[in-house]
Order: sequence, then C-alpha cells, then structure tokens
Amino acid sequence: MATKQEAGGHQEVGHKSLLQSDALYQYILETSVYPRENESMKELRELTAKHPWNIMTTSADEGQFLSMLLKLINAKNTMEIGVYTGYSLLATALALPDDGKILAMDINRENYELGLPVIQKAGVAHKIDFKEGPALPVLDQMIEDGKYHGSFDFIFVDADKDNYLNYHKRLIDLVKVGGIIGYDNTLWNGSVVAPPDAPLRKYVRYFRDFVLELNKALAVDPRIEICMLPVGDGITLCRRLS
Repeated sequence: MATKQEAGGHQEVGHKSLLQSDALYQYILETSVYPRENESMKELRELTAKHPWNIMTTSADEGQFLSMLLKLINAKNTMEIGVYTGYSLLATALALPDDGKILAMDINRENYELGLPVIQKAGVAHKIDFKEGPALPVLDQMIEDGKYHGSFDFIFVDADKDNYLNYHKRLIDLVKVGGIIGYDNTLWNGSVVAPPDAPLRKYVRYFRDFVLELNKALAVDPRIEICMLPVGDGITLCRRLS
C-alpha cells in the first residue's frame, strides 16, 4: 500500500493522469513505480509534495518512463528546460553514465536548490550544469557559437508553454539526427479537447491555445517523427529525422 505521503502526492498531481480512474493510476504507482523508485527519487518527490507549487513536478510514472527512455537510447549529453525542484532532472542524472552531462535551465534557482542536497547525496550533481534565467538567450548563443549543432542526444522541455514553439525552432538544430526532444504537458489537463465554454482554471485556459498550436506544428513538421503518449499530463516525443 502507498504511504499517506505517497497517496497525498498523487491527490495533488492526480489530474495529470488521463487514465479512466484514480484507482487505476494508483495501481500503476503501487505495482510498478513506487517499488522500483530510487530512494533519492522518493526523497525528492516527498520533499516536493510539501512545496506550494507541487503541481509543477514531474509525476513518478513519467520519471520512470524518462529513465527507461534515456537508457534505451544510450543518452549521454542532454538538456532540460524547466527544472523546478529537479525530480525529472534527478531521474535523468541517475540514468546517464558517470561521464554524462545535463545542461539544466530554469528561471528560479531557489526551487532547484531545494532539491539540490538530494541530488548531491545521490552522487550525480557533477553531471549537471545549472543555469539560472531564461533559456532562449542561452539557446540563441549556442546556435550562434556553431559547435553545439546536433550535439544533444535528448532534450526535455517542461517550462513556459507560451514559448514551446520558440524552443522547438532552436532545439531542432541542437538535438542530433536520431536524437529525441520530449515536450511535457501536451495534453494540458485534458483541456485540449474541452469545449470553448468549459469551466477551466485561469492558467489552464491561458496556456491551452499555446499547447494546441504546438501540437499542430509538431504534427506537420517534416524534420521529426512524433509519438504523443498519455503519460503524466501528456508527453510528445519528437525524433529528429533530418
């Protein structure tokens, strides 16, 4: 059985599950996710559950999925835009080889530093290069430098949804051919199919159009093949073809 803390964490982020019932989601967590969850991951998840913005965290099942994906593609050089307290970042750092690298960017260092002691205790902090501030100027500089073109095996984006398309325009140059970009929240609380007059929370309604625009653009981008998965709040994987 899940502890109260684990069950409580699910209640806070349960909206992210697009399964038929919370009970079915809980079954996945208790059967497949929590028993295999790294102790550091569990510690960071429980720490994050106490934070007032815990709705922003990556769900435990998505963390497990990312870990498996990174190992399957033998990722070594990765990027993460939008870190929060670092749950998905820790999942990535644990999955990468010891000489793996993650360029991690977020506008809030304070949240990152909340989870940093757990990351350090896990022995993977040396893999992370954290940059505080907006990601777009950093990406522009990397493209201008020239040496970063096609250099990333995997890029995970879980940040400001109104900039997802702006990120994509740049990241498609930075990820290698055959590499993967993962965009989180592409089903956006299920609001992507909500009728225009549906009673949505203000932030959900505000960002919905940006998510819809991204989904349309990715679906017709000839440079990538895509797979949209109902994991967490929806994640779209884009494999660069050219």
